[in-house]
Amino acid sequence: MWHYIGRNWFRNGLVPYSGGVDNHSPLFFAIFGLSDKLFGVNYWFPRVFGTLCQSVGIFYVYKLADHLAGKRAAMLALSFYGLSVMWHGVDGRYTSYTETYEVMFTIIAFYYFITAKGSKGYFISGLVAIIAMGFRLSGVFGIVALFAASFRKKEKCTLVFCAGALCGIVFLATLSLLAGINPHDVYVYGFADNFGQGSTTNYSFLTRMVQFHNMFFYSEVILFYPLALAYLFIERKVNWPVLWAIFEFIGINIIGNYARVDLKDLLPPLALMGGLVVAKLNVPLRYSMVVVWLCFSPKIVEPFLNFTRLFTGEFQKAENYCHEPYIQPDESASRQLGQWVKANTTVQQNVLVAGYGSQVQVYSERISPSIYFNATQTPLAKERFYRDMRQHEPDMILVPLFPEYRQYIGADLQQYIDQLVAKDYYLDRCMFNYNVYRLKKTQVN
Repeated sequence: MWHYIGRNWFRNGLVPYSGGVDNHSPLFFAIFGLSDKLFGVNYWFPRVFGTLCQSVGIFYVYKLADHLAGKRAAMLALSFYGLSVMWHGVDGRYTSYTETYEVMFTIIAFYYFITAKGSKGYFISGLVAIIAMGFRLSGVFGIVALFAASFRKKEKCTLVFCAGALCGIVFLATLSLLAGINPHDVYVYGFADNFGQGSTTNYSFLTRMVQFHNMFFYSEVILFYPLALAYLFIERKVNWPVLWAIFEFIGINIIGNYARVDLKDLLPPLALMGGLVVAKLNVPLRYSMVVVWLCFSPKIVEPFLNFTRLFTGEFQKAENYCHEPYIQPDESASRQLGQWVKANTTVQQNVLVAGYGSQVQVYSERISPSIYFNATQTPLAKERFYRDMRQHEPDMILVPLFPEYRQYIGADLQQYIDQLVAKDYYLDRCMFNYNVYRLKKTQVN
């Protein structure tokens, strides 16, 4: 999704929300646009760049702990955070998500705030904190924690921090306007349309409670709980690491998705508290480190599986498709299908991949007739999708045969696509469990 929007921006001049909609920020899409500009269709660059940014965050956790309690605490905090950020319970394999950049800038903002010796440090902290929010709106909870902590210092600290934050807002708004991005679109697609019927936050109370339990009691994060309690017992006050953790916890619950990757916001303050607690124990550092690494090391499986795939070629073959049972294509099959679409259409032709088909769309290097190229089912999204389809008749439509399409896409959207292909399109072929329809007026006799 993000590569498609970034590519449309950098390659085709279609700015975010005009060339494709997803509820992320233009700063984030710019990374994928740059990736496409430099290396074409790929996913390695955002992941490598995200890994480097995540490593910068780990380094600043080290610097924070070093400033507070010395090298011993710094090495422990670095270990706690560096290991936990790779856990399965926080979706550690996804280094190219918005949380990577938001959390990195939030950590840096806290570092400049805590180490500030004058107005400059507080100003930079406010500025960097806004950049964190520019990547992901949940960064506002880190800002609130810093703002609350500022009241415990001199009044000037709060004013300078707010001045830095205001300059950050002006800076991001100016960049957005210069790029031609409509502020109203940022509000609607990046925030307002993410709540209510059909949105990604539209879960029942029971579903939310199950997700809450899975996130906080059925994941590796429980390893931090004894350390956090010990820190509270030792400090006997709600200081800035505690405030940081509290507001990030509140933020996760307000957003309410309980996606595992959201836990990354909570890890830095927990890692700092853990490092400061263990550093106080009268145990040689090498023994403490061994225990930490044994207990907190992630159970990484994916790298080994992917390594074996280097020698097995394509994950799924074409002969496995277009007959029952209709399995959902993997990334390899989606890439092959997208490349076939590219070879059998022109650059000027629009291609619609019904449902959640962003992988095929990206590899096809063709533009969707609608800004909703990947299924979004809010009332606003449906209305815009129908309007776009009337204005930009696609030359090719790909309709999934696998049951997940019928299961997760609304019946009204399915019916609209079915009626459209029955009226104006002919079935060209089946590929990778997609029926490929071409517009009748382009049929060659």
